Amino acid sequence: MKKQQKEKGFTIIEVVLVLAIAALIFLMVFIALPALQRSQRDTQRKNDLSRMTSAITSYQSNNRGDLPGNWSTFVDNYVTTGGDKFVDPSGKPYDVTTVKALPTQFDDSNPIILVTTGAICQGESPIKTDSNGNTVGARKVAIQMKLEGSGTVCQDNN
Repeated sequence: MKKQQKEKGFTIIEVVLVLAIAALIFLMVFIALPALQRSQRDTQRKNDLSRMTSAITSYQSNNRGDLPGNWSTFVDNYVTTGGDKFVDPSGKPYDVTTVKALPTQFDDSNPIILVTTGAICQGESPIKTDSNGNTVGARKVAIQMKLEGSGTVCQDNN
């Protein structure tokens, strides 16, 4: 009587199961990657806004508390020091725009930083009066930027 030898190898069910698991892992990474990249770009935008807020504070220290008159020149002289670039993560330069009226609107075609003088931030929006109803001082400034993920971010020079 001959002994039957069992063949070594994988069954078709085992191979299909491994491929299905690999496909699920690939699909999860493929879905999560754009959200992660969007989050990283928004973090860079928030860092750029903080950088601009610090530059405004520095400018005011050097100019007796006054705000810049020309924001383009301000960006060139205070924000982009040492040959640094001040561009959106998309590679386009920021358009720094002064806004007088509230609420503000964003143009989705260009990366815009909105500067509202005589305002402070309340959440995501600039306001012209504080919680007591007092008008915010002329030397205050709220800077605001739209995020790619959702919403806006607002920082002031308090």
